[in-house]
Order: sequence, then C-alpha cells, then structure tokens
Amino acid sequence: MALPLNVFQTVTYIAPSDPVGIYTAPVGYSGVVLLAQATNVDSPAHTVSLDHVRITAGIAVTTPVVKSMAVQGHDTINLTQGKLVLEAGDTLKLSASNPNHVKFIGSILETLN
Repeated sequence: MALPLNVFQTVTYIAPSDPVGIYTAPVGYSGVVLLAQATNVDSPAHTVSLDHVRITAGIAVTTPVVKSMAVQGHDTINLTQGKLVLEAGDTLKLSASNPNHVKFIGSILETLN
C-alpha cells in the first residue's frame, strides 16, 4: 500500500514546566509547521519556550525557536513567524514558566520525502 503524499496533523498540548516532546516528524516524511500558537489561559503573564531538537551523530542538538517568550494573561502569541521544516526524526519540545496555564496548538503538514 502506498503512503499518502501529504498528511495534515493538529497538535495540542498543555505546556509543562519541563521541556517535553510534543511532535516528532515520522520516518519518510518532513514536517512543515504551518502554525504554532501558545495561549495563556491564566490572568498573570507566563513565559513559553519551544525548541527544535535534532539527533546528530548520536547527540541531541537543541535549538530554541522561542526562549521564555512572555504571554500576557488571557492572550495568544505566534511562536513562529514563518514555516519551520522538520526533517524525519526532528522533535519539537515545549515548556512554560507555570505548568497547566499555557496551551499549545500547532498545524503541521507531513509531506512524503
């Protein structure tokens, strides 16, 4: 059976205080992040971080996409200004300054390599 050329994924997650993997591009596909937003569902401001992680020669190389970006109370921010391409095996990791108060939603296009 042939693999589909394009697959759309919606990723939602409640940000914890320690970085956690929220999406990994599957084998044979590249993931194109079309949208990445964080919403603060609390009154005081909190910060959010989003990292790109790639395993290179057995070593995890972490690159911040946003680091401790402030999200005002009851507000939403975009974490990417454009598209972000994830190669097969690349991971997005999410964290926030206060667990359970920042929610993430992302739209990802998986395209066959």
